[in-house]
Amino acid sequence: MDRALRRKITNSVFVGLCGFATLVALAALVLILWSLVIKGVGGLDFKIFTMDQPAPGSPGGLRNAIVGSIVMCLIGMVFAVVIGILAGTWLAEYGGKTRYGQVVRFMNDVLLSAPSILVGLFVYELLVKPFHGFSGLAGGVALAMLAVPIVTRTTEDMLTLQPNTLREAGMALGAGRGFVIRSIIWKAAGAGLFTGGLLGFARISGETAPLLFTALGNQFFNANITKPMASLPTTIFQFALSAYDDWQRLAWVGALLIAVAVLAVNTIGRLVARESHRP
Repeated sequence: MDRALRRKITNSVFVGLCGFATLVALAALVLILWSLVIKGVGGLDFKIFTMDQPAPGSPGGLRNAIVGSIVMCLIGMVFAVVIGILAGTWLAEYGGKTRYGQVVRFMNDVLLSAPSILVGLFVYELLVKPFHGFSGLAGGVALAMLAVPIVTRTTEDMLTLQPNTLREAGMALGAGRGFVIRSIIWKAAGAGLFTGGLLGFARISGETAPLLFTALGNQFFNANITKPMASLPTTIFQFALSAYDDWQRLAWVGALLIAVAVLAVNTIGRLVARESHRP
């Protein structure tokens, strides 16, 4: 067998294995989405958005969990966007090449893959145990710690991709470095920064473990962030393990809502990124 034929066979086998792996991944995704749609759509009605968590056998919905998830995700994203963009800007524009900057980048990469349950335990010791109570604020902080590394990494990458001619042009006109970054570089990388925020939101919207240690959950409607607060992930966790059919049905509906929200956020992020790359 000559070398050309051997290479052709090897390439064909490799392409075939890659295609098979892709089909397996797509099949798993389709089965998951199919299960969510079949079991989740059947329980959708107006009461899901207007009534709170019910007792077993009683009518109810997921209003308290939906509102709690939105509140804690908003708290988390406020912290994540502010800290992440500033940290990513420092790494890209100021101290990224220094030894301290390399340490910060390494620790950020470690946090990207840190188990969420460890983050929940850390925030429990920081904000729950000292104040003798669970709270929505602690849940938001835990979610922020999971989103900050994503926003930081995305910000650094997006700012690094901006051409140095933009910086040189601004400084040539007499503008300071900080002004150039705020008024020129951030605007040029605006779509990428927005995408990083969306990716961070998608990362935290379905987290359960950190909220069990921080916000705990609440069967009643509560908008006070200093008190225990319900969320869709914790409610799904509780209802899915129950022996009641109506609770299990609500768990499937909650899972469908989270899946749709994450899918929508990722789709918006990809559309924004695509528009930003168009000439």
